[in-house]
Amino acid sequence: MGTGVTPSLAESAWVTTPIATPPPWARLAALGYDRLADGPERRLLGGLRHQLLASARGRTLDLGAGTGANLPHYPVPPVTQLVLVDRSAAMLTRARERARRLSLPVELLQGRAERLALPSASIDTAVVTLALCTIESPDQALQELRRVLRRDGRLLVLEHVRAADPALARWQDRLAGPWRLLAAGCHPNRDTRGVIEAAGFRFESISLRRHRGIPLAILQPLLVGLARDPQPGPGATG
Repeated sequence: MGTGVTPSLAESAWVTTPIATPPPWARLAALGYDRLADGPERRLLGGLRHQLLASARGRTLDLGAGTGANLPHYPVPPVTQLVLVDRSAAMLTRARERARRLSLPVELLQGRAERLALPSASIDTAVVTLALCTIESPDQALQELRRVLRRDGRLLVLEHVRAADPALARWQDRLAGPWRLLAAGCHPNRDTRGVIEAAGFRFESISLRRHRGIPLAILQPLLVGLARDPQPGPGATG
């Protein structure tokens, strides 16, 4: 019977939540995304993900998980469960195939970052990698992360951010419109560090630098960091 949703994934011990069936063009777009990202992942991003995710612990939320590029880099243990959230069914479909290789429970949730279908204080680690640049309302998404993180929870971030160099920042502004059209809504000039800190998070460790492995200057510098909320959002518990 055609319901528009994939069959129950109960046959897999690791992937539990059905997601919508993506149209063929969206599947092709997700495949194309992975192929375009392959070079930067091998040269640079894979190593940065591995370094960052070594700090993940417990029940971990991967926000804007895409096709699951982070999945091979999670340490198991201490990560005990993964929740992957993305608005794209096509991206999650590819992430689901990668998730089947993991030896821990993985839940896939299709939805918006600004309204997470998760209970308050239910997450130990939140991860956002190359996603805050495309989320429509990053301030709302970060407030949602504050809500779902447990007290003393951690936020792990890998994002390209607005440049401190005025000349590069001007180019980011000039090319922001065309780049959003080409890159599915990515904002190269977004002050992501400022947005994270304005939401109430404070970085305990942070690296902010330009890397040769990123071919486009407007996608520099890269921020890699661990942040916490010194005043956890409503509902946070120990």
